[in-house]
Amino acid sequence: MNKITLKITVPIILASLFSIIVFVSLDYNQFGTSFYIIILLLSVFIFSFGFAIGQNLATPVKKLLEKATELNRGNLSSRVHLQTKDELSELADVFNKIAEELQESHIDSKMIEKTVDLKTKARTQVLEETLNALEQKVKNKTAELEKILDESRAMQGQLKAKESEIMQLKKEVLGLGLKLKRRIAAKIKTRAKNLNAYVKQRNA
Repeated sequence: MNKITLKITVPIILASLFSIIVFVSLDYNQFGTSFYIIILLLSVFIFSFGFAIGQNLATPVKKLLEKATELNRGNLSSRVHLQTKDELSELADVFNKIAEELQESHIDSKMIEKTVDLKTKARTQVLEETLNALEQKVKNKTAELEKILDESRAMQGQLKAKESEIMQLKKEVLGLGLKLKRRIAAKIKTRAKNLNAYVKQRNA
């Protein structure tokens, strides 16, 4: 027996037993054995009646409590259907409306989340495409710069080779100039000797 049933049943039984005790205590000497049997049966009936009333009132409340617990745990499809046509039935209708609103709100939030996810994915895809395009441009520019650097290094190598050729040519030109000077000097000496010899012959 749950707490709600006890809270309803116990007061009914106690009130009934109190009424019987008061009635018996008025003049218990005038009553016979059959009367006490009737009192006993009446007590059993009162107990059964109180228990039935308690169960009848406690069952809808218990059902409401169970469904409220399910709703609290996340089961938004939880609904209560009572046919009592009293305040408990109205409470069940209010509970169902609250549960329905919560379920609709949950569905709306799910739809909003999906919409946000789709928009986020679309924007992310656009950003990824833009980043890929920028990366490709950077790669192309890097390749162009590397090509220019390679050409510049090749030109520097060619310049160095040309400089070494020029230096070699300068050395060769200087060497040829020295040889030419020596030959000219040698020819001048030879002609001077010949001229001196010729002059000596003429004077002799």
